[in-house]
Amino acid sequence: MPEPAPSETSSHRRPRARELGIPFDGTPGRLNAITDVGGVEVGFTTLIFGDGPRVPGKGPVRTGVTAIFPRGKDSRDSAFAGCFVLNGDGEMTGTAWIAEAGFLDGPVLITNTHSVGVVRDAVIEWQVLHRRAPLANSNAADTSFFSLPVVAETADRALNDMDGFHVKREHVFAALDAAAPGPVAEGNVGGGTGMTCHGWKGGTGTASRQLPEDAGGYRVGVLVQANHGNPRRLTVAGVPVGRDLVPERRRESPAPPGAGSIIVVVATNAPLLPHQLERVAKRAALGVGRTGGLGENSSGDLLIAFSTANPGVVKAADPAAVTMLPNHRIDPLFAACVEATEEAIINALIAAETMTGADGLTVPAIPHDRLREVLRRYGQVAEGRLPAASAE
Repeated sequence: MPEPAPSETSSHRRPRARELGIPFDGTPGRLNAITDVGGVEVGFTTLIFGDGPRVPGKGPVRTGVTAIFPRGKDSRDSAFAGCFVLNGDGEMTGTAWIAEAGFLDGPVLITNTHSVGVVRDAVIEWQVLHRRAPLANSNAADTSFFSLPVVAETADRALNDMDGFHVKREHVFAALDAAAPGPVAEGNVGGGTGMTCHGWKGGTGTASRQLPEDAGGYRVGVLVQANHGNPRRLTVAGVPVGRDLVPERRRESPAPPGAGSIIVVVATNAPLLPHQLERVAKRAALGVGRTGGLGENSSGDLLIAFSTANPGVVKAADPAAVTMLPNHRIDPLFAACVEATEEAIINALIAAETMTGADGLTVPAIPHDRLREVLRRYGQVAEGRLPAASAE
């Protein structure tokens, strides 16, 4: 069977968590997405084709690629960054250099576990062909560079023919080329296409927070690829909904409860230095914990944070002035990161749709009506639909 072109996201939009009346702490940005941080662009390639028994190399295929540019795909400017590992049963390439140098060159990409290599190589090729490769220093010619791309993964083996290596160079290029500001698709899209979260269909989710002016007026945006968690521990708005909602499947997944991973990408326009961004990335783990994630032994919980402030300083030819938020003013950013991470995970669950994949495994979407019913018993849901953050 010939491989089809990358699929587009669904033409109908699933509601987001706030539209179901689920309450969250903090004030969202205009889009309630990582792209509320100016300059950030996100692109996807979604691959869905084939049904029936798993035939390695042929399918069924339920996977994709997500690309996140800190300063947009037309920029060669680096960004200060920091990383944190909650549990290390996973991969995020390029982090050794971030830990050493304190900055991120180019985009962050997320895919499935066995496609990290091809995605990494394709990013470098895309940078060379589009003359977007990071310069080795401010005086170097365009050909004098090295690239250590950041590519992260979670495993979609249950639904996807992960051993078939279906993500190709052109799919990576398509995600990079498609990166744009504005609203961000959620659920069964990009690298999150075949993922499962707390036993339900999971995938891609995003959220943001706008700090008040007396806290600097900064923005924090989060994007997650959620493929983690035990169904019994799922918590929404502080309510242990996993005790009442148990996923019903046509066939059980071979993975034990709690197996899986989550990737969290945090963006901010606050002027933070690398060590401060590492501290912010650590707080994203608290957002994972708020929803019931524990960083289990078989989970790869990898978190990265970057700042779009201080443009041009990383590769400056001469000593450059850098702005830094004092540590005693960083707590509102910690809170915003925790809140946005929590909401991004729940948005991934709410947006995801029931999916049947390899060998007939069906992973159901979390039922919105039943979820609202449980939340209502605890007084944690607003009646009727609430508007989402404005996209106008």
